[in-house]
Amino acid sequence: MRIIITGASSGLGEALALHYSAPQNQLILIARREEKLEAVALKCKELGATVETIVADVNNFDLMQNIGKQLANTHIDRIILNAGVSIGHWGGVTPFEDFHRLFQTNFLSVHALLEPIIPKLMEQKSGEVVFISSLASLLSMPTSVAYSASKRALNAYAEGLRYQLKTHGIDVMTILPGFIDSEMTQKNRFKMPFLLSTQDGVKRITDAIAAKKHFYPFPLRFYLMIRFALLLPQSLRDKIVNFTNYKKGS
Repeated sequence: MRIIITGASSGLGEALALHYSAPQNQLILIARREEKLEAVALKCKELGATVETIVADVNNFDLMQNIGKQLANTHIDRIILNAGVSIGHWGGVTPFEDFHRLFQTNFLSVHALLEPIIPKLMEQKSGEVVFISSLASLLSMPTSVAYSASKRALNAYAEGLRYQLKTHGIDVMTILPGFIDSEMTQKNRFKMPFLLSTQDGVKRITDAIAAKKHFYPFPLRFYLMIRFALLLPQSLRDKIVNFTNYKKGS
């Protein structure tokens, strides 16, 4: 199986790469930090996988489109779009530079890479496209406006792409994790509800991919709490959000 993983040098990306490391798999790992990426690749090779690394910053859109064209030269079984950043939770107005960077990394870079790959998937009439989104995309908190907005845009993109590619035999999946212990979440300075270990989070993600779940939010209890909040009258929801935000110390 030929599997492409972005953001593969640490966190979920690294754990996903290690999970899929087996003699029958060829991994293409993409990340910007060369030393860390090569260390991950070495671990994957020791587990039996064939590994190719591509050192690239996903914010370089021209480069990402060129990489997409190169990857489209051969069969693609699965692409996991995991690269993403967060600026943490804080109460100020997000500087435009940070807002721009989040949208570039979490959203626009995805299409830059996929534009040349999608026609290849349509031509081969098979393949899986997996988006790693976030439960934060479902309910925007005042301390994470830019991150939530970028992930909600990703959800809309994935939904439209799923409808578009379904008739071509391509599965498009959107995974929405809650808090998972990783390099990204370790910067948070508040108690994260239903925090999962990296191992547990990756198991749930890979199980969902294996089951071809088109929309998979988890943990379930956290997701149901968000769904319940969204059903409440706006005035009551505002009070809950403001109270939750206060508990974070913002």
